[in-house]
Amino acid sequence: MTDCTLLEAAQTMNVGMGQASVGGAECTLQSVLGSCIGLVLHHPRMKYAAMAHVVLPDSAGRDACPAKFADTAVPHLIAELAKLGVPSSGLVAKIAGAASMFGVTGPMQIGESNIAAVRKALQKAGLPIMGENLGGNKGRRVHLNCVTGTYAIEILGQPVVKL
Repeated sequence: MTDCTLLEAAQTMNVGMGQASVGGAECTLQSVLGSCIGLVLHHPRMKYAAMAHVVLPDSAGRDACPAKFADTAVPHLIAELAKLGVPSSGLVAKIAGAASMFGVTGPMQIGESNIAAVRKALQKAGLPIMGENLGGNKGRRVHLNCVTGTYAIEILGQPVVKL
């Protein structure tokens, strides 16, 4: 877990595949996504946020790398935010990614499974999805402002989308 709450103001942290990070103050979390999902939890009143780079839908009982799997990433982010005194009540979610990186059909289409699993985990936790930018056939670069909760999504050749 990378934590930029204790780092210098205006710190930018990269969240790699299967990783998670939390931040407040002037922290920005960023990632590059293909079929993975950039899962964000933000507490607007407390001005803290967390991001997980979800790679696969189901941990199948594995307890290592909880941010890597949709079913464990949501409770992991909630727990990490709770360590900073951020309650789960008031958290909202935003999700981006899940592109079809290897064509529109075939066995390598993990994006749709990731979408379904992240939505299911958020519903189980009782967290509303306040914005999403999913699918397509191009990867994304995402940037999260931990204070405002603004989730900026860049897709090559398209205008920046802000959730």
